[in-house]
Amino acid sequence: MQGSGTVNSFYIYKINFDLKITLAFCICFFTIASCRLKGHHNNGIDSSFVVKAPPVMPDSGWITLFDGSSLNGWHTYGKKEAGKAWNIDSGSIHLQPGAKNGYQTSGGGDLTSNDEFGNFDLKLEWKIAKKANSGIMIFVQEDTVKYKETWYTGPEMQVCDPDSNEDAHSFKHEAGDIYDLIASKRMSANPALQWNQVEIISYQGRLDLYLNDVHIISTGIWDDAWRKLIADSKFKDMPGFGSFHSGHFALQDHGEEVWYRNIRVHKI
Repeated sequence: MQGSGTVNSFYIYKINFDLKITLAFCICFFTIASCRLKGHHNNGIDSSFVVKAPPVMPDSGWITLFDGSSLNGWHTYGKKEAGKAWNIDSGSIHLQPGAKNGYQTSGGGDLTSNDEFGNFDLKLEWKIAKKANSGIMIFVQEDTVKYKETWYTGPEMQVCDPDSNEDAHSFKHEAGDIYDLIASKRMSANPALQWNQVEIISYQGRLDLYLNDVHIISTGIWDDAWRKLIADSKFKDMPGFGSFHSGHFALQDHGEEVWYRNIRVHKI
């Protein structure tokens, strides 16, 4: 009987040990999985908003905003033409940094679309130099008397080197984030000097952002929750920021090298 008791104790110990190992594995697995959500935040998806599937655009009806060989359809913010620092490089729009004008490139400035858009599906690709920073602005209002910069009115999808840009690991300042407003739910940007695919859909008061085919942000806009995000951000003292329902697109000159290509939009 003493030997049988020893065997039973061994099996009980082994079962408890196995359960502990299994529990530890599960904890590690879910911890790692949750860490893939940046900072354990759920800012990428607004769960209080009833999510509607973004409209699927037909193959026809797309408007090409960059023809691959010229800057037709674009100009520097507050100017009639594009600054000379913006040029064409192998079928892409390229900002060649040089002497600085403040934080921007002399002869650069934010490249702004001639046309304005409200409900839209915007697609483009970007590539950024090491340690560099840029951004894609929407709903920009070009009234330079009221608004000195594009980002005084236009929310920005952050473009930056995800690894070594000084701002890249700040909360709500990473590649794909709506700058200083909403963190994307997952880091999906490619390393510096590699192309990234972007889709931004604005439709009936909702904004959906995709980066490299990952749905990284879905949020309501122009509602109380959106206004609260602005009130808690660096834009809180900028009247009109994020309040306009249509406006220009703008590609940011942050004084660092960046490329954009395959820019097209579908009006919804």
